[in-house]
Amino acid sequence: MSAGLTRLTAPAAVLAGANIDTDVIMPKQFLKGIDRAGLARGLFHDLRFGADETPDPAFVLNWPDKAGCRILLTGPNFGCGSSREHAVWGMLQYGIRAVIGTTFGAIFADNAGNNGLLLVSLRPEPLAALMAASDSTELTIDLEAQEIAAGGLVVPFAIEPSLRQAIMLGLDRIGETLLLADQIKAFEAAYLANAPWLLGDQPQ
Repeated sequence: MSAGLTRLTAPAAVLAGANIDTDVIMPKQFLKGIDRAGLARGLFHDLRFGADETPDPAFVLNWPDKAGCRILLTGPNFGCGSSREHAVWGMLQYGIRAVIGTTFGAIFADNAGNNGLLLVSLRPEPLAALMAASDSTELTIDLEAQEIAAGGLVVPFAIEPSLRQAIMLGLDRIGETLLLADQIKAFEAAYLANAPWLLGDQPQ
């Protein structure tokens, strides 16, 4: 799980095409390892690099003013396609912490939530305004206030409360469950008090 995220200010890159799938995000040749090593290199590999493995200067993540990019602004249905968690792992390894778009592939969205990658869904109009603003300024995502700022532009966004808490605290699903440890133990004690035979004790 990634470190907690409350506020992020960073350059944002625009990938406006629709239906950018997980094979584009993380090509299949980077799925062969038995661990997560080297996935940053695989992120958008066939777009970032030419046939000779040199960076393609036309691709947005290779632009000098996008060095340190931590936010992507994307077209609709980003992350569709096969259910490869490597796509999310690669984005996080590269340094991407948030993706702002209109819609996302369902399994990609689940994988993002489970690994601490923030996905923000907006209507097309405010998304277009942020895309235009990102050409000349950094974006600030304030997860506590649930706002995205770019210069004088401020865009509110909605997020499911438990997911918001998990990302802010850097919790995976196990970590979220452990937050409820006291309640779980109290329930267990009360339940076993009423059913002691579950521990091998026979009722009188």
